[in-house]
Amino acid sequence: MNRAVRLPHTDRFFEARFESIGGLGAHAAGQVLATAAVLNLGLNGAHFSSYGSEKKGSLVRSFVRLGPGEQPIRTSTPVEAPDAVIVFHAVLLGNPGTFAGMRKDGVFIYNAQAGTIPAELAALPKTVRVVRVDALGIAVEENSRPNAVLLGTLCSQFPFLDAEVILAALCAEFAGKHPEAVAHNERAFRRGATEFEAIENVGRAEGDLPIAKPEPEWGYETQPAGGLLPAPGNMAWNDLSASRTGWLPVLHGDKCIHCGVCDLVCPDMCLVWGDGKEGGKFERELMGVDYRYCKGCLRCIESCPTGALTKDAETPGLADRLRVRLFPELIS
Repeated sequence: MNRAVRLPHTDRFFEARFESIGGLGAHAAGQVLATAAVLNLGLNGAHFSSYGSEKKGSLVRSFVRLGPGEQPIRTSTPVEAPDAVIVFHAVLLGNPGTFAGMRKDGVFIYNAQAGTIPAELAALPKTVRVVRVDALGIAVEENSRPNAVLLGTLCSQFPFLDAEVILAALCAEFAGKHPEAVAHNERAFRRGATEFEAIENVGRAEGDLPIAKPEPEWGYETQPAGGLLPAPGNMAWNDLSASRTGWLPVLHGDKCIHCGVCDLVCPDMCLVWGDGKEGGKFERELMGVDYRYCKGCLRCIESCPTGALTKDAETPGLADRLRVRLFPELIS
């Protein structure tokens, strides 16, 4: 039965933006949230997602806009000034667009293990509430997905989002096609609602953050000349780090026999080879991984005959610390 709830603000809609990569469930999370709000909380709601032609592994943004039941929502524009930003992958903290438009009284939730605080969070307003939750770790333990965990955390920060109502909608979403997932998702949701940590004194910005437009507004005086490539690309500038879903291969050099089997199966040629030690046993040796080009498929680990490559959870900063550059001459 529908029941009207009171939104945090009476002068505008409540807006949330899920920042993710394809495969972590941001689209489903937004859909569940908006469905529950409309059907069970007496609110008006709108939801849609933005992603490229191939969602899995690419940047995904999911937008939810909620308003009072008597107030129609007549816009379908992306959420530019969110009350809540939910980040599904820590690598997205390196993208300035993740923070764009963040309100000074909003809530910023990000998925990461406990430990060091990413320096990128300094870009947030001083007064934003920053919440960290190990959504991936909880999801792995409960055989669920990060979206269930992050929905639980989001509900814990906004009391008008009745956790039991949102959880019921989440269970209903999977009860038909995947009934075996319902219990796993429920446990992950409840843990997300309790096993989070509020991080204090990380933001440095004053007031609301500026809105970022997805593309410049060209006019007849400012548009680029036709037939030119103003930003020519090169494969060396690719960055596949956002395609990883929480895991990366780590090389243990003392176990490596430099057989090259991993290089045969790597689809992205992200393994770095160098000359062996003078007078040593191997002419060419595996030096490490350039994680800029590694999408985390982990085929190298499956093929390694000695266990020199292992599957490790990607904690903030780990890839930067272990990275061996394929192209040292590049700036980044």
